[in-house]
Order: sequence, then C-alpha cells, then structure tokens
Amino acid sequence: MAKLYFYYSSMNAGKSTNLLQSSYNYRERGMNTIVLTPELDTRYGGSIVSSRIGLSTDAITFSTADNLLSLVGDAHRDSTLHCLLIDEAQFLTRDQVHQLGDVADDLGIPVLCYGLRTDFQGQLFEGSQHLLAWADSLIEIKTICHCGRKATMVLRLDDQGRVVKKGSTNQDRRQRVLPGRLPETLQTRHGQSAGQRTPLPLRVRPNRPPQLSEKCSFTNWELGQAASSRQFAQNVPSLMIIAILSLQ
Repeated sequence: MAKLYFYYSSMNAGKSTNLLQSSYNYRERGMNTIVLTPELDTRYGGSIVSSRIGLSTDAITFSTADNLLSLVGDAHRDSTLHCLLIDEAQFLTRDQVHQLGDVADDLGIPVLCYGLRTDFQGQLFEGSQHLLAWADSLIEIKTICHCGRKATMVLRLDDQGRVVKKGSTNQDRRQRVLPGRLPETLQTRHGQSAGQRTPLPLRVRPNRPPQLSEKCSFTNWELGQAASSRQFAQNVPSLMIIAILSLQ
C-alpha cells in the first residue's frame, strides 16, 4: 500500500539531495517518477530542483491553486508513475496535502514530500503543519548548529547580521538567495531563544531547571548571550539551588 511521507528539517540539511537520490533510485530500476516544486522557488530558473552539492533534475512547477491529484492523475494516465516527489513541501496548502493523501490512497503512488518544518519565527508552515498531521511516515533529516548540536530552528538576519523577528514567511526562499547576503542561518532551539544582539537579563528558563550538561543551552539561553562573567558569578549559587531543588 502506497504511503504519504514527510521528510522535514531545518535549512541546508540536504532535503533536495535526498529527493534527487530517491528519484534516481527509482529511475535506475526502470520506474517513472515525477518531481514537483512550487512556482515561487525561482532560485535556479524554475522547473528544476537542484541541490547545494550540484545535483539537479527537471521538475514541474505548481501554484497554490493547482489540484495536485488531477495533475498527477493526468500524468499517470499518460505513463504509469511509480513515485511522486515534492520539493519545498512547506509551501503546500491544506487542500493540496489532502490531495497528496488521495494520490497515495486512490492512485497507489508513493508520495515523498521534503520541506522545512518551521519558519524563522518558529511557526509551522501551512504545508508542514498538515503533513505532520496527516502523513503516514515522518522522517527528520538532521543537520548541525554552529555549536555542534542538532539544528532545529532558522534565524533570519538583516544586512548587519542582526536577528529579524518580523516579516513574511512566503518570501523566505527568495530572500535567502539574494546575492551577497546571508539572510538566514541555523540554530538550536535554545540558541534561537537567545539569538539577539542586545544584552539579555540573567534568567532561568520557565518550567525547566538548568541543564548543566547542556553547554550551548546553559550559556546562550539561561544566561543570555551578553551576560558578563560577573553576573554569572553572582548568580551561580541561586542557579545551583534551583537545580538541586528541581531534582529532588
């Protein structure tokens, strides 16, 4: 029985590379695949999916108004399809995610979706939200933060490298590829919480005792990026008491 799969991650984790490898595996065995990508993704001129390591393949673009069940059904009648692959699946609509479920259930074609889980504000994209709810299988593709821990969040930066907290998520992909800029970067969830250039007050994370073994979390989140060594020395006893009481 065909299934709907969602491969999710933060940016630059190799989602497109995984998609291209999966498509190649099918085609190497004489099977037909179809690759779809949203029309707003114009990084490589449209109608193409390309990875950072140089792999690419032709793709069919779709808009939020397209019925993907009808689109795939027409292609399936022309030539039997064995797999459908979706790049940048976070930009799917709720109805389109439902249609992809019908592709798997009614047409018997496995559907492999690849996309971001959350935007730079830590909010689920529409497509990701409904894929997480309805997909038969959820697979996380992992990448790392600059601190060496697993990256799960995205930070948007302005021209000066300062964190941006407001803006349109629909423009994320196009803003990321403007030449000469690095508008977004990877972070752990704890690092994103402390991802500010202004000094932060010393504080303990609500509803969770300090985890002394989590170096990145402890220094960046609980203490704040700009906490001085003097502040730290003054507050270590209080933090230790909180940690001990929380463990009892």
